[in-house]
Amino acid sequence: MNFAKRLSVEQVEEGNQLAPKFDGSGLLPVVTTDAQSGEVLMLGYMNAEALAMTIETGEAHYWSRSRKTLWHKGATSGLVQKIVDIRIDDDQDAIWLKVDVAGSGASCHVGYRSCFYRSIPTGTSPSPSLKLRFREDGKTFDPADVYGDAPNPTQL
Repeated sequence: MNFAKRLSVEQVEEGNQLAPKFDGSGLLPVVTTDAQSGEVLMLGYMNAEALAMTIETGEAHYWSRSRKTLWHKGATSGLVQKIVDIRIDDDQDAIWLKVDVAGSGASCHVGYRSCFYRSIPTGTSPSPSLKLRFREDGKTFDPADVYGDAPNPTQL
């Protein structure tokens, strides 16, 4: 990938060159939000190839850490994330995507709109009996209809 070399703090933080800093595994964290509502849809990761493909195509591509492969979001489900804006943080080690999502507008492989469909209650000590609270009324789509019997893309 043809990104600028990181030469100085000034260049990275105040300059106009894209010089991303990938972590030791070659990845950048990516926060993806709905371009209209601002709702957080998901957190993913990009390697250099995924970032380049996202820039070139205008559609979100990620690196799947569980499957260890490049992943074009929506290629299987039809829930393609069209880029409205790509932002990079001050030290160029994190990406923020603002997207419009095709189809039902969902981004979670479990069928919810957002991957952040549950909240953790506060004011108590964490324990096995701590109950997560569902924040979405229901699933946007049935994963079995979309993915069939394909294995769950996440690993326990």
